[in-house]
Amino acid sequence: MSRFNVKKVAVLGAGVMGAQIAAHLVNCKVPVILFDLPAKEGPKNGIVTRAVEGLKKLKPSPLGVAEDTALIQQANYEEHMDLLKGCDLVIEAIAERMDWKLDLYKKIAPFVAPHAIVASNTSGLSITQLSEALPEAIKPRFCGIHFFNPPRYMLLVELINTPTTEPHVLDDLEAFVTSHLGKGVVRAKDTPNFIANRVGVAGMLATMKEVQNFGLSYDVVDDLTGKKLGRASSGTFRTADVVGLDTMAHVIKTLQDTLSGDATAGAGKFDPFYASFATPEVLKTLLEMGHLGQKTKAGFFKKVGREILRFDLASKTYVPGGEKADEVYTRMLKKPAAERLQLLRNSEGAQGQFLWAILRNAFHYAAVHLAEIADNARDVDLCMRWGFGMKQGPFELWQEAGWLTVANMVKQDIDAGKALCSAPLPDWVFKGPVLEAGGVHTPQGSWNPGTGQFVPVRQLPVYARQHFPESVLGANAPSAATAGTTLFEDDAMRLWTLDDDKTSASGSVLIASIKTKMHAIGPGVIAGLLQGLALAEEKYKGLVIWSNDEVFSAGADLQAMLPAFMTGGVKAIAQAELAMQQAMLKLRYANVPVVSAVRGLALGGGCELAAYSAKRVAAMESYIGLVEVGVGLVPGGGGLAYLARRAAENAALSTAKDLLPFLSEGFTAAAMAKVCSSALESRKLGYLLDSDVIVPHKDELLFIALNEARAMFDSGYRAPLKRLFPVAGRGGLATIKGSLVNMRDGGFISAYDYFIGCQIAWVVCGGDVDTGSLVDEDYLMTLERQAFGALLGNPKTQERIMGMMSTGKPVRN
Repeated sequence: MSRFNVKKVAVLGAGVMGAQIAAHLVNCKVPVILFDLPAKEGPKNGIVTRAVEGLKKLKPSPLGVAEDTALIQQANYEEHMDLLKGCDLVIEAIAERMDWKLDLYKKIAPFVAPHAIVASNTSGLSITQLSEALPEAIKPRFCGIHFFNPPRYMLLVELINTPTTEPHVLDDLEAFVTSHLGKGVVRAKDTPNFIANRVGVAGMLATMKEVQNFGLSYDVVDDLTGKKLGRASSGTFRTADVVGLDTMAHVIKTLQDTLSGDATAGAGKFDPFYASFATPEVLKTLLEMGHLGQKTKAGFFKKVGREILRFDLASKTYVPGGEKADEVYTRMLKKPAAERLQLLRNSEGAQGQFLWAILRNAFHYAAVHLAEIADNARDVDLCMRWGFGMKQGPFELWQEAGWLTVANMVKQDIDAGKALCSAPLPDWVFKGPVLEAGGVHTPQGSWNPGTGQFVPVRQLPVYARQHFPESVLGANAPSAATAGTTLFEDDAMRLWTLDDDKTSASGSVLIASIKTKMHAIGPGVIAGLLQGLALAEEKYKGLVIWSNDEVFSAGADLQAMLPAFMTGGVKAIAQAELAMQQAMLKLRYANVPVVSAVRGLALGGGCELAAYSAKRVAAMESYIGLVEVGVGLVPGGGGLAYLARRAAENAALSTAKDLLPFLSEGFTAAAMAKVCSSALESRKLGYLLDSDVIVPHKDELLFIALNEARAMFDSGYRAPLKRLFPVAGRGGLATIKGSLVNMRDGGFISAYDYFIGCQIAWVVCGGDVDTGSLVDEDYLMTLERQAFGALLGNPKTQERIMGMMSTGKPVRN
């Protein structure tokens, strides 16, 4: 790993991007100073203060915990320039004006530390031109760094060097941005709008042009170009609204100002697609009206109450929306890639022809510009995945559908005048190594037209921390589903070890990967976990529960539960619930450490599985909660027993006599089915502890979890001793019930929600016992089973379960 040690970062500019970059640095526990101009009136830090306060109102939240805005140090250019001397990284993120940026660089240059990296967060201005305002001593440490909006959630960061940037500077910055900020880094060439915005915005403009050609409405286009097409669920026009129509217009203007349709304009300037970069009339109109998208609550779409309206250019008003695509094209888009593209190209309807047109345009544009904008085809595909939410980049889809077949289809359209321009596909598309390999991605690397070679993935020490990094189709990268050595596998569970871990001097850790849909916990998963635990206690240093996708576990398998309930009633379910509870206790009191590597959803039983592990290693974007109220039940795998125990443990560390304050937040979270919005927030509710590890990069999760398990074992790990702990008893139960009555009578919860809340309170308070009575986990789990069974037999709970299974949405009855 690089020893570039970032102890503090300065962010220059408290606008939308600068403030959110600062927020993400705070999420990742990186100290940050946020600068802006001195306010003309009031406190000099007024501009920054307003920006920091504004972070609390943004949705989705740029902060893991809203109170962490207090950790952003505020500064202005008039009073605090000396603070720059203590910063190891300076990120400039002011408005996209070349003259403003150059002027700022001259002001900060005397204060930049001699070792600090200076980086401009620009979406497309020339990094080389920006560097010219810097002193010779800073130029080798200057580069571009392009975060995508919103910085917390978007994986992509583009790094751009200049002719004077020292190579180790980008290596150091890439390591920091990858491991400490959790981003996917792609190095882009210093060309207008770099890679992602160059290809992505050109694609959006082309889409808007084809929308006009085929006369489709914005809502139909978004339905076609969202998840059905393997792209971001927001589709095309909703994405534009989220990004901001002013931001989009700026990126378009950068293309218009820096590129040319004149073939004599010279290398890097001429773009044969230039004619399609004209600002669409509808975009001009919306900008003139001040409708900038989500930030102004009106753009291509506008929400009025619960109704979503779409903009009508002819009348310049909003009309009812919600129109969906024709189902025949939905079915086409589910076909294998080769068949899908053929069907779309040959379709007679406007929607099918539109889809083929935008895909053809994407292939055409990416191929023509690959050599100019990127080092290889892999970088283009990863940019479109990470920056624009696509499941596949253009080259991946092209290759999957049959390289030469698709190339000939595109060529025929170009020759027939159907494409956006007459520029031919490059020669390398039809001959040589790409033709022989059947595409641009191979196990040896991805195609670079400039060198005529397949370029392997860049090797930096930071990537040794990623056992299964994202890869592109055709690279034949190792799959987590088959890698390593399998010791047991069935439909529910795979128990395995990494080959390199198995032979390491420090010893091996067993991995348990749940295989069920949404990693739902049923009898097969419980059996697999117990088998893995027994194996780990016999031969290994620990057990890590990990799966390589966005769901740790969505909870108990309701569908697997129903047959048992139909044949054996509540008694049959009680046995299954007892088995799950006992499994949780075995994990907690195991002789080797059990580490849950949590990523994405950990709901209900998934939350309980993590809670009963010896330690949790959680990706930053983990969403944890006990949500059983949504199906009319109480947590039944030990979740309520856990809340009661944690409250007692926290109270024991305090001088306070009353146990209830330590219980109230956990109770409320369970009663309201609250799902934490980040791993950071999960610490507040006790689902994650201060001793647990939060990992910024999802692909480092397994590496860190294995290391944590191994370190715990090597440190002489012993399971906690079973002990009694106090509960809130009748006094706590009465207080909680009083609060629930107020919520029910105030209309905040339904009568049945009140009934379920009382059941939860009964369990976490220990039932009908004196306040302070000592109990154990087995006692509370018995109360859990009783409450669970009583609710399961209630018709209202059954109504909620069936509603959730049929619609995926909770029923409030």
